[in-house]
Amino acid sequence: MSEIERMKMEADIVCVGFGPSTAGFLTTLTRALLNEDGTPAFESKAMPGMPLQIMCYERADDIGFGVSGVVTKATSIKASFPDKDLTAEIPNSVIAGTEKVAYLFDHLGASQRDPGTKFVDAVFRGGHFFMGKGPEAAELPWIPPFLRKEDGLVMSMGSFMSWAGSQLMGSGLVQIWPGTPVSEPIFEDDKVVGVRLADQGVDLQGNPDPATFMPGMDIHAPLVVVGDGPVGAVGRKLDEHFGLPEGNHQHDWAVGMKAVVELPEKCKLEPGTVIHTLGYPEQEIFGFMYVYPDRTASLGIFVPSWFDSPVRTTYTYLQHWMQHPYIWQHVEGGKMRSWGAKSLQESGVRGEPHLTGEGYVRIGEGSGTTNVLTNSGVDEAWHSGVLLAEGVIELLKEGKPFTKENLDATYVKRRRADKLNDDLQKAKRARDGFQDGFFKGMMGTGMTGMTNGVVNVSSNSRPPAHRIKTLKETYAGRISEEKLAEAVAQCAKDKQPLHDALMILAGWPEIKMDGELLMSHQDVLLKGGKVQAVGGFADHVTFAHPELCETCEERTCIEICSAQAIMPGEEGEPPEFDREKCIHCGACIWSCSKALPDYPEKANIVFSAGSGGLHSNEN
Repeated sequence: MSEIERMKMEADIVCVGFGPSTAGFLTTLTRALLNEDGTPAFESKAMPGMPLQIMCYERADDIGFGVSGVVTKATSIKASFPDKDLTAEIPNSVIAGTEKVAYLFDHLGASQRDPGTKFVDAVFRGGHFFMGKGPEAAELPWIPPFLRKEDGLVMSMGSFMSWAGSQLMGSGLVQIWPGTPVSEPIFEDDKVVGVRLADQGVDLQGNPDPATFMPGMDIHAPLVVVGDGPVGAVGRKLDEHFGLPEGNHQHDWAVGMKAVVELPEKCKLEPGTVIHTLGYPEQEIFGFMYVYPDRTASLGIFVPSWFDSPVRTTYTYLQHWMQHPYIWQHVEGGKMRSWGAKSLQESGVRGEPHLTGEGYVRIGEGSGTTNVLTNSGVDEAWHSGVLLAEGVIELLKEGKPFTKENLDATYVKRRRADKLNDDLQKAKRARDGFQDGFFKGMMGTGMTGMTNGVVNVSSNSRPPAHRIKTLKETYAGRISEEKLAEAVAQCAKDKQPLHDALMILAGWPEIKMDGELLMSHQDVLLKGGKVQAVGGFADHVTFAHPELCETCEERTCIEICSAQAIMPGEEGEPPEFDREKCIHCGACIWSCSKALPDYPEKANIVFSAGSGGLHSNEN
């Protein structure tokens, strides 16, 4: 395929991915591109006499098809729009108000709880230290300052990105192309000279169709800005090519599954209410509920990589979390409006890649901006884009090229001196304790937060593939080996995931569907997810060594797949992938239990550039 003749286009700056970081970068940069009289402040080298030619390519079919409800202090976002009333302009946004943290008890007795968590259960149930209670829950009377988001913004990510994108496209100074996946960076030795768009008109294996084949165009530019998130194809290929800086790792991940729900009329929660939960449905799973205007709410859970069970079915756990009495009192009788999922890089600054190179620069979540202490990343990602724009403007004014040396002197130097870096460094070890269990993890997070990063809990970090337990280890003492074997055999025969059968055997009740809020996984794809895949692209999920799949009993990629796009294959064959269901959450990448023999940091899933996915900007 590399020998195919491809069209080539020249630009001055090309951006990969349109998320908060790229929006922050473009918002800041475009304001400096014109003089007061409307003439170009910087002349394009790709098109002399014109302003800079700036292209941005986004995989999703619309710039607003993001997947997240967020609560953020929004310090940098607000600073970028000092004269705007953001809650009046951004749909589904409201000032963050009442904030609660609730510890949920296991009212069913079905979750797996270690001795430390059982101790916490006993203390919290006593209620002696707590001012607030809810059904089967204890509300913390005091929220640590590092977790508070009051006076910040509660937003729909999709609505926010649609609004930010409309501001940019209205300027006429940048072209944003949704539905255009970028397959890889273009290298000349170790220099990045552009990007290659994904080929179209190919079969699922990537073979060209003689009648419809359209090779992906090569977009050359002096600067490639990579903001394609933690599972983006370009960022991942840069990491494969250059490796990570010494001492850094990307072992910690989570998948966030979210839903936008129309609340019932009986719900009395005010817009701006923020509820965080912990302790249920499993001790490692955190939950959230953010109330929007017009009686809607974003709610969901995070299933992390340190949840060692191979049966990490995010969707079923989400339904059990929604039915916990503390949450159910607010949502019972509501209706599902939208749904989705996204992987999160939870290593924070420890997962920081090489931020710059010859001709390229990294921003956003894929560059390690997630604050793993405050559980926030949107404003941090936006701010990384702002810092880059300031550095790029400086280089443009001085007429200097986008070399690694110059980008280090402007962007990286700014970032290292900024409060963003200070906060990320303080949070660096906040999650370490979770490598050794929930109780130790909560202790470590609290210690890190209350001492501004000085005191932490040490732990030995391992890649996810090296810590996923076997089915026998997971259910020892809960499901007999005979029943476990029967369930595995039956699910294999029926070509179905294991999670429902094993969870029911372990004591979890079946979900009683109502067709409105609680519905089957496949129904939510049609009603709440609006999944669509454009034809003519190759499968973007494949298996590097299919023979490894033959020895895999855990099948964790199937169990965690947010949309059941990965399902059991024929006996002796690797799992089957259905791109018509994939929502591009990327959970399969870090949930594979089979590390590559010659590359133990990497598992057997290959996640390439692909199109389509969720079609909803309510998330």
